Amino acid sequence: MTWRASVLTLFPEMFPGSLGHSLAGRALENGIWSLDAVQIRDFATDRHRSVDDTPFGGGAGMVLRPDVMDAAVASVADGRPILCLTPRGRRFTQADAVRLSSGDGAILVCGRYEGIDQRVIEQRDMEEVSAGDFVLSGGEPAALLLLDAIARLLPGVMGAADSATEESFVHGLLEYPHYTRPAEWMGRRVPDVLLSGHHGAVAAWRRAESERITQQRRPDLWAAHLSARLAPAC
Repeated sequence: MTWRASVLTLFPEMFPGSLGHSLAGRALENGIWSLDAVQIRDFATDRHRSVDDTPFGGGAGMVLRPDVMDAAVASVADGRPILCLTPRGRRFTQADAVRLSSGDGAILVCGRYEGIDQRVIEQRDMEEVSAGDFVLSGGEPAALLLLDAIARLLPGVMGAADSATEESFVHGLLEYPHYTRPAEWMGRRVPDVLLSGHHGAVAAWRRAESERITQQRRPDLWAAHLSARLAPAC
């Protein structure tokens, strides 16, 4: 069954964009997944095709109208999860990508201006998610990121079956460093353990490096990892 993505956007020409290349692009061509970019403005009802209005309570910027947004969502709603891409949403994680890749697809709603009227978000039970702790000019770049994270996990997309099991975030840790030929370059040698042929020693080194890097670079992930490791088994 083809995994289906529908993206609601004011800029459908931004898709497939980078998703038309590499692993995701080949999977798209091979029918492993599909992508439908829906123009929100097509659901405006006035002669100016207006999709936004001024915010109640005052303030700068404009807000995407609930009636227009709801009509756009209704055109593709079929039980798939609906993600609203917004910087105030919870951060999208690898666990989310795994969860969504195991389903039938997803609907991604790309915000613009000051955002989307909260009533349609609640009415449609959207998951408010963010690509990270930063603000973009719209939800489209975030949608590209999320769809790439999901598409690569679909069966038949990645060539090496074990690739996804040793990546960053899969076990709550960042990934270990990688090396290839030549064994010495610019006076820097590959760690001897990787040349030893001792698979147990290599696995132990990789685990230790993952823990070291996670502790240094993402203390939040390290704290969560320690908490999970120390939690009593049920």
